[in-house]
This record gives sequence, structure tokens and C-alpha cells, in this order.
Amino acid sequence: MVAVKITQAELDSATMLPEHLQQALAALREDGFVVLEDVVDTAHLATLRERMSRDLEQILARPDAPFQFNAGNVQQDPPPFAPYLFRDVLLNDTVIEVTKAMLGPGVKNTFYSGNTALPGGERQPVHPDLAQLWPDLQHPAPPFGLVVNIPIVDMSAQNGSTEIWPGTHGDTSSSIHDNSLRIPSELLEQLRKERAPIQPTVRCGSAVIRDIRLWHAGMPNHTQQARPMIAMIHWCSW
Repeated sequence: MVAVKITQAELDSATMLPEHLQQALAALREDGFVVLEDVVDTAHLATLRERMSRDLEQILARPDAPFQFNAGNVQQDPPPFAPYLFRDVLLNDTVIEVTKAMLGPGVKNTFYSGNTALPGGERQPVHPDLAQLWPDLQHPAPPFGLVVNIPIVDMSAQNGSTEIWPGTHGDTSSSIHDNSLRIPSELLEQLRKERAPIQPTVRCGSAVIRDIRLWHAGMPNHTQQARPMIAMIHWCSW
């Protein structure tokens, strides 16, 4: 896992060091994901954490609670109104510098939601959020969408850090024209022998950027506290 430690000078100038930007871009191209450390004010995340914890009770009480694959993972939006909107979450300069470098000018965010791993839940099936745009490709297309995850708490395998399969954004065996995004078990077992999945440990205040085609799965939360995480999607201008 590549984790880029962002300095206070980079945050103050809203400009990454060239070597840090290139490190992040290389990780996205090869692994399909990168962690940018210490780019969000943890006080802002504490404010979001308190409100989202209260909101979770109401979400789970709904008869149509928005579970994702199983009852262990629930889609939860952050509150989209003041005083819960923070620039370093929604318009983080460092994150945008990376996503713009990958996706080109005109990059835009069209999604502001999240995923909360509940205590005692089950794992999700392995899947990409979106597969290749075209079927039967010999080579994967350049990136067109990047998911930006902001953990609201420290995230590890203990509380359900997302399982990530490095490099699978380049797999061309499935496309959006298929009936399902679930990755067949035989394909997973074959890949596991070559490059095993990981559950990264990510500190609160960091951001995870991953190619939207990367295979991943929500994992069980072995603690007694819910693990909230914000999700955004940055797209090419087209």
C-alpha cells in the first residue's frame, strides 16, 4: 500500500510536492488506489462523526434501510447542510490535485454519500463499483472515475476496513454490459495466489482514492462501534 504523507507546507500552499504527486499517480496507475495522509482536519471529522452517529439510529429504524448486499453494511449520507459542510472534505485541494491529474480538466464530483460498517456484520461479495465501459478489451481504458473515501474514524481490519484487491482495476474480464458486478469465486482464488487482497489501516484525517473499477468488499466490523466512511466520486468531464 502506498501512503503519501502530506506536509503542512503542502496544505498551506494547496500544492503538492512534485515527488508526492508523482508517487500518488504511480500508485493509482499500478495498484488502483493510494492513501493521502493528514489532509482533513480531524476536528471537522469529529463534528461529522457525532451527527452521523445520531443519524444512524434513524436510518436503521427505517423499514427500507439502504443496506448494501447485506445488513452489515448500510449506505449513509453525511448531513448535506451547515454546519456539517467542510471544504477540506468536499473540496479538498490535495485530493483534487490528484484526481485532476488523473482525469483531466473539468473533473467533477457527482456523489456525496458514505458507507457504515455495522458491528457484527458479514462481508460483502467482491465487486467493482463500475466495471470496464466496453466488453472484450485487450487493454483497460484509462481511468474515468475515482472514488474518494474519507474515514470518519481510524480504520483497520478490526473495525471493517474495506478489503482491496490491488491491480484489479486493469482486469478486462468484465464490463458494464454484464448482468452482475460480483466477481466469480474461481477468479478470486486464482488471483489470490498471485496477489493477495489487503485491508489497509488508515488514520482518521486521511483520504483514500481508488479507481472505480478496483475490486473490493465491505468487511465485518469486529468492534462494538459502527465504522462510518464518506464516499465521493470524481469523474472525467465527459
